[in-house]
Amino acid sequence: MAELENFDLAHISAVEILTPTFDESLWFFNELLAMREVERIGNSAYLRCWDEYETYSIKLTASNTNGVGRTMLRATSPEALERRVAAIEATGLGKGWREPEVGIGAWYEFEDPDGHEFGIYYDTTLYVVDDEDRPALKNQASRYPGRGVNARRLDHINYLASDVNAAGDFWESVMKSRETEQVELDEGGYAARWFRFAQKSYDVVYSDDWTGERGRFHHLAFATDTREDILKAADFFLEEGVYIEYGPYKHAINQTFFLYVWEPGGNRIEFANAGARLILNPDQPVVNWSEAERAKGQAWGMKTVPTFHTHGTPYVENQEEIDRDALAGIRR
Repeated sequence: MAELENFDLAHISAVEILTPTFDESLWFFNELLAMREVERIGNSAYLRCWDEYETYSIKLTASNTNGVGRTMLRATSPEALERRVAAIEATGLGKGWREPEVGIGAWYEFEDPDGHEFGIYYDTTLYVVDDEDRPALKNQASRYPGRGVNARRLDHINYLASDVNAAGDFWESVMKSRETEQVELDEGGYAARWFRFAQKSYDVVYSDDWTGERGRFHHLAFATDTREDILKAADFFLEEGVYIEYGPYKHAINQTFFLYVWEPGGNRIEFANAGARLILNPDQPVVNWSEAERAKGQAWGMKTVPTFHTHGTPYVENQEEIDRDALAGIRR
């Protein structure tokens, strides 16, 4: 049965993306996704989707590697923030309170059992439009860009984990998010677990990292308005020479219509029409999928692309060769 604490997390507010090809990655997010740069501090650019109410959606950071940096979460109230911080501190995974940053007030730093970095906060700054970005409708965060993919907002994030069971248990018992679906392994444990904060079917996902490494990144997803937007995005990326890994198609799990590409820095990015399916039942039971059911492929039968299980960031040794072998049907 749902409890008050199951509603302590509002949403993922911003994600730091690390890239070894900063200029090319900035072009991808700024020009192709129609995200607007709102701040530049040091080696990081802060960019926002056009209908986010907060200041920024991603922090793009120049790095000698790729992958995910810190993921920021907004709590639903000051009291919710206090509850979650107390629960995190009890696990020993907390790192303490930090000073306000771009767009947010004081925040608490922590990590999950797999070493992924997070921050949680409540106080925020609403995005203030200027004349260039002013929308025609005052109930819209900013002007509709009308170019590229038109990424509307962040949707979800998928982390690779060396131990999906421990990571999932953390989000269930400590963060109090509700699990929606899972893939159970024949030998026990789980290959992947999906968690939600509110009515959207999932916000955070953990997938098994076949390399056994800790703290790696599978993908970040952006929401589009319709399926047709995703079909148009595929044509758009084809023209721009962006590598299309998988889709457009429909997932069996959580039924999201999707498209996956690799941005120039090597990070996997998804475009998802996930808002079409909402979970209104606060006590929705977890849907369990067996290995045999998962092996049937996606909703309409297409098999999962092999690199979905091999490609992650930061790269492991011989990552590109491993991905090529996977596409050729060779599993290391």
